[in-house]
Amino acid sequence: MAALPDRADIVVIGAGVVGNAAVNHLAELGWRSIVQIDKGPLPDPGGSTGHASNFVFPVDHSREITDLTVDSLRQYEALGVLSTCGGIEVARSPERMQELTRRMSSALSWGVEAHLLSPAEIQELVPYCDAGLLLGGFHTPTGAIVDPLAAGALFRERAEGLGALTLCPETEVIDLEVSGGRVTRVVTDHGEIDTEIVVIACGVWSPRVAALAGAAIPLTPAVHQMLDVGPIPQLEATKEWISFPLLRDMDRLMYERQRGPDLEIGSYAHRPLLHRPEEIPAYGAPGQASPTSFPFTDEDFTAQLEHAREMFPGLLTDPDPPRKAAINGLLSLTPDGGALIGETPEVRGLWSAAAVWIKEAAGVGRLLAELISTGDSEIDPHESDIARFHPSARTDAHVRARAAEGFPKIYGISHPREQWLSDRPSRTSPFHPRTDALGAVCFEAAGWERPQWYASNAPLLEEFAERISPREHEWDARWWSPLIEAEHLAMRERVAMVDLGAFAILDVTGPGALAVLESLAVARIDVRIGRVVYTPLLTPAGGFRSDLTIVRRGSESFRVITGGAEGGRDLVWLRDHLPADGSVQLADVGSAVTTLGLWGPRARDLLAEITAADVSDAAFGFGTAQDVELVGIPASLLRISYVGELGWEIHVATEHGLQLWDLLWEAGQGHGVLPAGIGVYGTTGRLEKGYRLMGAELTAEYDPVESDLALPKVKKADFLGKQAYLESRERGPATMLCTLALEPADGTDHGAQEGTGDGRARCMTGGEPILTQDGATITDARGRRSFVTSAGPAPSLGRYLLMAYLPPEHAQVGTRLQVDYLGARHAASVLSVGRTPPFDPEDARMKA
Repeated sequence: MAALPDRADIVVIGAGVVGNAAVNHLAELGWRSIVQIDKGPLPDPGGSTGHASNFVFPVDHSREITDLTVDSLRQYEALGVLSTCGGIEVARSPERMQELTRRMSSALSWGVEAHLLSPAEIQELVPYCDAGLLLGGFHTPTGAIVDPLAAGALFRERAEGLGALTLCPETEVIDLEVSGGRVTRVVTDHGEIDTEIVVIACGVWSPRVAALAGAAIPLTPAVHQMLDVGPIPQLEATKEWISFPLLRDMDRLMYERQRGPDLEIGSYAHRPLLHRPEEIPAYGAPGQASPTSFPFTDEDFTAQLEHAREMFPGLLTDPDPPRKAAINGLLSLTPDGGALIGETPEVRGLWSAAAVWIKEAAGVGRLLAELISTGDSEIDPHESDIARFHPSARTDAHVRARAAEGFPKIYGISHPREQWLSDRPSRTSPFHPRTDALGAVCFEAAGWERPQWYASNAPLLEEFAERISPREHEWDARWWSPLIEAEHLAMRERVAMVDLGAFAILDVTGPGALAVLESLAVARIDVRIGRVVYTPLLTPAGGFRSDLTIVRRGSESFRVITGGAEGGRDLVWLRDHLPADGSVQLADVGSAVTTLGLWGPRARDLLAEITAADVSDAAFGFGTAQDVELVGIPASLLRISYVGELGWEIHVATEHGLQLWDLLWEAGQGHGVLPAGIGVYGTTGRLEKGYRLMGAELTAEYDPVESDLALPKVKKADFLGKQAYLESRERGPATMLCTLALEPADGTDHGAQEGTGDGRARCMTGGEPILTQDGATITDARGRRSFVTSAGPAPSLGRYLLMAYLPPEHAQVGTRLQVDYLGARHAASVLSVGRTPPFDPEDARMKA
């Protein structure tokens, strides 16, 4: 072991495949004082890297995870540690076969070679299986097996060859010292290291290590059972490590693969078996091959072994096949099943690279190194950003509840709109007693219960029956209600109250507040007091980092308003750009201030009944904010709209929230007031106006020119990403954000589309590939494929809308295209290009 230095630029804790990839990429990016620590020995320090099955299936419904996996495959191939054998996910049920057609759509969208197979084709590729059990399969020829220990050794060797790495195995971290909110020192059992950057990449131990610094990495160790049986004569006769594709028996939540003369059987079908990091024994504990390889519990594998015999009857003829290995191997589960990457919200300079599967580990190592080095990365880490979790979601109780719920979902079929059900409710707005009484069906965002639609609006279904198209297919109707469309239509005619209590609200104050916000925002923030500024914040490379609203409340006082799901990320981003001189204060007031939306053509009439303030257009123009009194309630009113209707966001202290609801509800009875859910606010109303959504249309991969959010003029003040923004304006867009509409084949409101097979209308959910009329994929000049970023009905237009980026030659109103959805092709045409909204293109309604 090398001597422990007393100073390092970066300390990486963990020598599993993720930590090893990270030190390699940090070294390649120019870092030359890296210390890597692990309490276990090398080459296998005892984490999940050493016992995992190590296969790589390249396609995920998440673009981010797919990109990380494909990048990892490329890196593993370059290292020479990859055995490409292909992978097949098989279906025993019609429901699973539908899911495999959805995976085929994802493969087309993300540019990964894939094929749907018949049972006969599966039998040809996997001669030992009983394909008679199957309806079909999803085949990815680039599926592979990786040797992660060899990959890790090569990654470390590269870093050492650059003179960048000091490697310290069998060294335990016993403390992380923090000063002024920043990590300053790593204390080990072999000495101390002063540093300002620490990467925690130690898998299931990550929460325990982060806690030393007062930070939370929200994961729990969970068991995944694996059994290797053999030798099996047929496999031994192949004289190959793997001679047929990996097989995932998805309906049984299992997989089988050859491992030389043996057959490995893995299962996610057993009960959730959760552990705690402090329960993991030290290296060399009796009865365990490694700290994360727990003793096998046969009672949890009885049914699974029979399912494996059913699938591979010719290989598993022995009633008690000899076991080469049998373990309850630990993996990391998080509250939403995603990875945990990025700087921790609690401690600056303390970075997480946890809950990462081997299949995307090398890509995560590169992504993390890029984020640390430049603040930007080639692959957008939006979905895996550790800051996405509210503090309540980082608690042990919540993590374990969601992990138990999420374990069966690993191989399960999850709908894009599907909601988590455990540990709810967690956060409720002050309006909750009233919305609950109205039959609100809530979806969750950052722990908040957000009404999606209201049972009390059932009478609207009859009123608007002729304008609401039924969803005839069960998959399309899942986690949806026609009440959303009814509420939308009623809002367009009357006035609706929308619970926006999930908004994240950040107050930025002090003599340096203006300078900080100007240095981050694309739009000019130095506006008169009372102006509302909608603006993106960019990455250094000019892509979208945030999308938010800033209200100038005073000369040194600004309020930043962002979506609940984005609040944690935006808080950390702003925090990390505050000056060290204390001239700016940043406060998260999202729990102290609540928001109610009031929109519709009668909104002004209603508001005028409860305030003496002049709310006419002349006195209270669009894009402005005023502090007013609403019958004794101090309120801040913002005249803006995300649904394209006249109205206001009303911000009040949380203790006044219930009083505000009752005041508006009572005054609104004569104006036809109704409650409307986030289904209207975030889907139907938004899509009719072509408004973008962070994480959907707005990602780090696209810039304001391509999304048509570039301003007419560039402000003089410098801001993060400005140079890239200027370059983008100069070269013009390689792609343009467009709104498309499905074309009814029978002339009715988004009725049966071409290729549905059963004549029923279908409703995309997002992520589906956009194709030419000839069925070809569409790729822009930068190699990005066109796919649906958002989708939903437009009740005011009687159409079903899709948003997608299209190259200039396709971004023309009227261009006819196709959308691939669940194995069928559906005709669509471009309805609008850029910011011009399909509904009320002049914005007359909200600016009335």
